[in-house]
Amino acid sequence: MANVVSEGAAVSRTRTERAELALEAVTADLGSPDRLRRVLEHALVFAGAAFAGVYAPAANGVSLFLVESAGLPRTLYGLRDSYPAAGRSPAAEAHRDGRPVWLGPEAIAGGPEGRRTPSTDFSLACLPVPMDGGGCLLAVTESPGGFGTEDRACLELIARAAAWPAPVGAADTGELPADAFSLAMDTGRIEVGEGILELFGITREQFDGKVETLLGRTVPEDLPALMSVVEAGHMSIGDRELEFRILQPSGPPKWLRLRGRLLPGGEGLPARLVGTVADASTLRSAVTDVARVQRLAAALATAGTVKDVSQAVVAALRRPLQADRIALAELENDRLVVTVLDPPEPEVWPELWRSEWRTEWPDAPVRAMPTLAAALREGRTRIWSAGAELEPALAEVGPGGLAVLPLPAAGRMAGACLIGWDHPHDFGPDERALLTAAATLAGQALMRAHAFDAEHELVGMLQRTLLPRRLPRLPGGVAVARYLPTTAGLEVGGDWYDVIPLPDNHVALVIGDVQGHNAGAATLMGQMRTALRAYAAEGHPPDVVVSHTNRLLLEMETDLFATCAYVDVDMEEGTAWCVRAGHLPPVLRHPDGTTTVVETEGGPPLGVAAQAEFPMTPLRLQRGTVLALTTDGLVESAEEELDAGLDRLAHDLSASDPAHLGLVADTLLAGAHRGDDVALLLLRYDGLAVLPLREGWTVWRVPEAVRHARRFTRRTLRGWELPADDLDAVLLVVSELVTNALVHTDGQVRLDLTFVSRRLRVAVTDASPRTPVKPTSIGWEATGGRGILLVDAVSAAWGTLPVSGGKQVWADLPLDG
Repeated sequence: MANVVSEGAAVSRTRTERAELALEAVTADLGSPDRLRRVLEHALVFAGAAFAGVYAPAANGVSLFLVESAGLPRTLYGLRDSYPAAGRSPAAEAHRDGRPVWLGPEAIAGGPEGRRTPSTDFSLACLPVPMDGGGCLLAVTESPGGFGTEDRACLELIARAAAWPAPVGAADTGELPADAFSLAMDTGRIEVGEGILELFGITREQFDGKVETLLGRTVPEDLPALMSVVEAGHMSIGDRELEFRILQPSGPPKWLRLRGRLLPGGEGLPARLVGTVADASTLRSAVTDVARVQRLAAALATAGTVKDVSQAVVAALRRPLQADRIALAELENDRLVVTVLDPPEPEVWPELWRSEWRTEWPDAPVRAMPTLAAALREGRTRIWSAGAELEPALAEVGPGGLAVLPLPAAGRMAGACLIGWDHPHDFGPDERALLTAAATLAGQALMRAHAFDAEHELVGMLQRTLLPRRLPRLPGGVAVARYLPTTAGLEVGGDWYDVIPLPDNHVALVIGDVQGHNAGAATLMGQMRTALRAYAAEGHPPDVVVSHTNRLLLEMETDLFATCAYVDVDMEEGTAWCVRAGHLPPVLRHPDGTTTVVETEGGPPLGVAAQAEFPMTPLRLQRGTVLALTTDGLVESAEEELDAGLDRLAHDLSASDPAHLGLVADTLLAGAHRGDDVALLLLRYDGLAVLPLREGWTVWRVPEAVRHARRFTRRTLRGWELPADDLDAVLLVVSELVTNALVHTDGQVRLDLTFVSRRLRVAVTDASPRTPVKPTSIGWEATGGRGILLVDAVSAAWGTLPVSGGKQVWADLPLDG
């Protein structure tokens, strides 16, 4: 009962009270090297800040310098790493006056910060920090309305907790402690204490004051990670920690731990890295950890691809650390492209990450996880214990503890490794050292894999550009796709796929293969995908879409041809029409687990015959049916005939669990021979939870046509038992749309009514492709143009769609049915 009361009390606390309790736990650890960063991270969690930083005065008092930050990069908001203390910047005003400065979008727009802000909702806060010499906390937010009352109260708590012990700037003139060092970032000259020289086995007389002399004693595999710390171009202001090994005259290498902080210089002074170096050997199990590192190094030495590197890291870390999940991802611009997930089941990963991992190239935006972005920017291993305040996308990876390992290589971040535990995990010194060493080795191995496997990176780059990065969400179903490039030589493939949402809850599934393996095939593949999408969006039936694409390919006068399978699925009725142009037939997995290789009549490949016919074959999909489309790389090889490969695909599909469609796709690809490109597209048909009500009416060109259309509409709504309150608005829209079609077009006119989710759609289809335009103004003498204005006034939304040479004008009206 006591626990229940305690939990209830915690829930009833205000956000400010929760922030105060969290800050008490952080500030109590005065010896923690990342105490200030942990304090600033609370601004992201409790005050809704996108960036928070502490500016402290230099020793000469002339400037304010950024000493620590958290959140998104400061450059995104036009913030500088230093401001003149006597200037007119908000940071300088808060520092001088000792009062908070709150600036909203209007005030910022007229200042220098307003020229580089990413949004019109950008707000800024500067609060004085009670530390020696002054200073300020600077925070920004993009939340509409800026920092609210409770946000400001939380920021005031954070400013008090962020007190900095002393001004920064000039180096102390006294003798350094035995384990301390001070490195000038512009010249590489370093001052070190006697204890550091003893660790490196150098006498004071032998030491020439150059940092290169100490780096020369480092184990070569650890040198890139160490260089990323001591090179100013790859650093940000703030704390950093690193473990590395140095060579000894005899015996195994010695482990050292570096803890440091980059301090900006004052006027005319260089930036400096100051900190300590200590012997870490006594804190680690020499036999166990060295053996683990050696096994990992041996596995990485033979890893030829990026995925091999990732799997080696998972094998070396997950079981020894008893972790519940681990993910490795490469850093490409602002996105993490995941190469290995362990375990692979989607439900064990956060919702944000699952939504991003719907395609064959799982990725997640770094911007969505500012804490992870900050760890990558710092380039050092970060560890959070159970219950740490993190954004959900990270907290759900490791509720019992989370380790983020940036993977440094060649002076940049090659990627990141995330390791999470479900139950509270105690991070000992041995584990921290193992993580640091593993990150260094993995980063180097990733770079080697890229160099060794450059041809596959080229293939991946081209395919990511030409194929859809993610598939759309579908009504009444789920689709997943996979693409694997060939592993044979520097070859670019022509396999492609697409999922095209169409009106009236239809969806088109497309898969194809262009002849050849070169840049021309890849280019033609992109053109074919674009053409099919364009013809489908025009509203043509499947056979016409494929026929138009065939004619286009012939007119391009290329020597290449392409195969294609196009399936138009009605997600309401569970019916489909399939058209094949020299491609493999689809495979159906029925709800009872049986499979069928669909017997469909097909036409020739695209680009072969100008007068080719492409017959349509009907398909019937029950709820739970899986439709599989693939290219021949999955089912045909020198060792396996096509029919045998199709039978194997059908068998593997039958044995799979369609509840996890992504895992089904991965299982099917496990049998790929990789001598050719492979594309795979799967659709699970679930059916719509609520079926729309539909009725249609052919409008004859007779004098009473509009009155007949209004009567049909009134009768239909009465049959659907919809209230009569909104009937006048509906009849007005019907009258205007039907009248416009009869007056301004020739040919047949059709009226369709659709009701679903308390919304009625009125759609009028005619044979003219000309789209109606809403006039900007109408004079009293005008005789037309008011109809579209009336439709726009009474409808929630309206627009037009191309329909097989004509168009459909639609309007949506909310009803209370």
